[in-house]
Amino acid sequence: MAERLFKLEIISPDKIFYSNDVYMVEYTTTEGDVGVYAGHIPMTQILAPGVLTISEDENTQRTAALHAGFVEISQEKVTILAETAEWPEEIDVNRAKEAAIRAKRRIEAGGDMDMKRAELALKRALIRESVARM
Repeated sequence: MAERLFKLEIISPDKIFYSNDVYMVEYTTTEGDVGVYAGHIPMTQILAPGVLTISEDENTQRTAALHAGFVEISQEKVTILAETAEWPEEIDVNRAKEAAIRAKRRIEAGGDMDMKRAELALKRALIRESVARM
């Protein structure tokens, strides 16, 4: 099975979030959801807020919230440069719920408020809540 593994590194501004050999990784890009196995063609991608799923082998999965950044897929490894990445136990669920409420109010108010920012804030809050429940 070792030949079906590849190196995954997830780096955030303040730490190396994850570094290990994995079987598969799934994440959300601006173009949609992506799953990567060993031998994937090289490319770069822009991350969108979403759930990160790491399959360390065919039976073991870990999930995290991944909010923005870039992905580089090379022959040897996958590198994710993340603006923010959080394991479920690192997420403050109450704070995420409050952020979702604030974002919904901004969206409902409309007006001069930057709608894209409010929608992105809502999406991030909902992802945090979802990952925290996993």
